[in-house]
Amino acid sequence: MTDLIDKTADYVLELASSQRLSILIGLLAKNNTPTAFAKEIDATKQEVHRNFLRLEKAGLIKKNVGGKYSLTTFGQTICTQVPSLVFFSKNRKYFEEHNFGDVPHKFQMRCGQLANAQYIKGVSKVLEQWKIIYKNSEQYVYEILSDVPLDLIEPLVKKIKKGVKFNYVFSESAIVPKGRKTLLKKLGFDKLIEKGLIERKMEKNVQTVVVLNEKEACLMFPTLDGESDISEMFYSDDPMFHEWCLDYFRYCWYGSDIFRENKLKE
Repeated sequence: MTDLIDKTADYVLELASSQRLSILIGLLAKNNTPTAFAKEIDATKQEVHRNFLRLEKAGLIKKNVGGKYSLTTFGQTICTQVPSLVFFSKNRKYFEEHNFGDVPHKFQMRCGQLANAQYIKGVSKVLEQWKIIYKNSEQYVYEILSDVPLDLIEPLVKKIKKGVKFNYVFSESAIVPKGRKTLLKKLGFDKLIEKGLIERKMEKNVQTVVVLNEKEACLMFPTLDGESDISEMFYSDDPMFHEWCLDYFRYCWYGSDIFRENKLKE
């Protein structure tokens, strides 16, 4: 076991260089020579050549016929882990106050898919982006909710009345503002449910909040004490980010119970 840990440490050392990481990511896109790569990043040929040889010796890249280098299978696998490091490095301060909460480990292992996300802070900015997701929806809106911002209900219902499907998972302990039931009745929410445009389910306690349409998504992780937090979010229209959020929604949807209105209190 000690030998295995030592070997792993050696590979981590090979990644402890911005230039060597750049070489790996660059080769993920296309095969290249040290000379051509040196020109692309405006570095000396000697330095780049030395790092190519070091990565080759580590088994991360290989030299092909014609002098171009490509990633080995091991190198490709290592590259799949880099986005996770990028995501956490970029959002280190955020994760000093938040964690993954109820998100299963299998989704945590895929957090590299979240790397191309925009960080948005402040309740007003979060809600504005939330509304934009509603506005841009053409096919569906899916949500996992811990509370109900009252001013988001009407713009959502307008989209549903135009044929946008709305599926959501609600928390039994959701923060429900006064006037919600009255507003839903006024907007004809029950009739939309009868038409099949709205489907809803319920979880005991929602910590991680997700909102997405068919093109974009936002994601809000809980605070360290397990409380949902909609004052900060990650937003993106990147396909990989969207895939993560859609898969997580489906996981929660199929694992949720039937919706019971009587469990909610205003």
